[in-house]
Amino acid sequence: MRTTASRAIPAVVDDARQLFESGVTRSVDSRLGSLRALRTMLLENQRDVELALWSDLRKGPGEAQTAEINVVIAEINHTLRHLRRWMRPQRGPLPLSLRPARASLKAEPLGVVLVIAPWNYPVQLLLAPLVGILAAGNTAVLKPSELTPATSRLMALLVSKYFPDGVVRAVEGGVPETTELLKQRFDHIVFTGSGPVGRIVMRAAAEHLTPVTLELGGKSPAWFDDDDNLHRAARRLAWAKFSNAGQTCVAPDYVMTTPDRVPALVAALRDAIADLWGADPRQSDDYGRIVDQRNFDRLAALIDRDEAVIGGDVDRPSRYIAPRVVVLPESPHPAVGPRADHPMMREEIFGPILPILPVADPREAVAVVNGWDKPLALYVFSSSGRTRRLFEEETSSGALVHNAAIIQVAATGLPFGGVGASGIGSYHGAYSWQAFSHIKPVLDKPLRPDTLRLAQPPYGRLGMALSRRLMRHG
Repeated sequence: MRTTASRAIPAVVDDARQLFESGVTRSVDSRLGSLRALRTMLLENQRDVELALWSDLRKGPGEAQTAEINVVIAEINHTLRHLRRWMRPQRGPLPLSLRPARASLKAEPLGVVLVIAPWNYPVQLLLAPLVGILAAGNTAVLKPSELTPATSRLMALLVSKYFPDGVVRAVEGGVPETTELLKQRFDHIVFTGSGPVGRIVMRAAAEHLTPVTLELGGKSPAWFDDDDNLHRAARRLAWAKFSNAGQTCVAPDYVMTTPDRVPALVAALRDAIADLWGADPRQSDDYGRIVDQRNFDRLAALIDRDEAVIGGDVDRPSRYIAPRVVVLPESPHPAVGPRADHPMMREEIFGPILPILPVADPREAVAVVNGWDKPLALYVFSSSGRTRRLFEEETSSGALVHNAAIIQVAATGLPFGGVGASGIGSYHGAYSWQAFSHIKPVLDKPLRPDTLRLAQPPYGRLGMALSRRLMRHG
């Protein structure tokens, strides 16, 4: 893998800052031009992107287009349509005590933004935040994941070709390069990955008081009780869970349902898996592989062949794990997190293993969700309005989706982000533009009439009474 020498990284960041401070990225035309360059970069190199993703993750062309390329292009198109409107100054409200005066809210770019991307969606999660960064008028430094070397190399090459002005720069490498990047002063940092690494990023950012957007994942649960739509729900669950071999931060991590529904759900999941990837998913061009041996071994340690009710094939040389469904024993106190009885319920699985956790009813499912960290996503498959409202009102998660899973990441008009341990901040669409802009109030108070005299000493009784009345008016 090509790396950027640690001693060169400060120069990369310094060059990005000098370019930003020159003002060339601030105009609307410059922003639109950068967004169009990014779109052209993807459109002209789709086949190369597909090949890189196949090399790194055995991600097929269909999934590469659907989950990587098209998501970013949709984000760009949405932003191009709306950017001029977002950039218009907005009138700011003022209390009666400050009138006469005028106020407006003007968005200004932050400066230089660092994006540290994960390996599971190495194109989407590198470039989707970049859309908002460019729309807000910033310069960017990208750090692709070293665990997907073919994609990292391609992204670095394309960035240098399509952004010769240096508005976007890429730094390749591993932990030493990331560590050196985090020593530099940025104006915002975007990181997608695990909670432990997210803490490292946040500690480094604190040295410069740099704001962060962290997307950290976690154990995203699903609830099922929609018997009339069993097979449709099972297909959507299987697709969401086993796409990219389960290596998706918003994939359903486990499914809760009542004990009497477990056999039917297992049978429907078996049919769905066969329908999506065939009787032997190993032969399917649409079924991926685990990214590296370390992650394969981590998942293999969770696998007990006697537990699987679906799946069983495992091959270390090719890093293949078949879609696997496990029914966990009923427990008087079902839980996730460190207190969980079963090892695979103690931390995010991040692989093609789907546990089914039997619980008494939806209310017990809510107690399981609320018993540990707030998840990045929560999925509810229920025809009961009461059950839907229960999850909406009594749980907290980055997003809640009814009757589907993972589709929220493709909703360009909705914020994507976590809450608590599953993340800080959000982006997509207008929320990206806001995240990477500073909304600056601009207030103009005429010198005449000088109404501020009421708030200044000496304080007479009449002036105090009038000032109090005006200020408390709001």
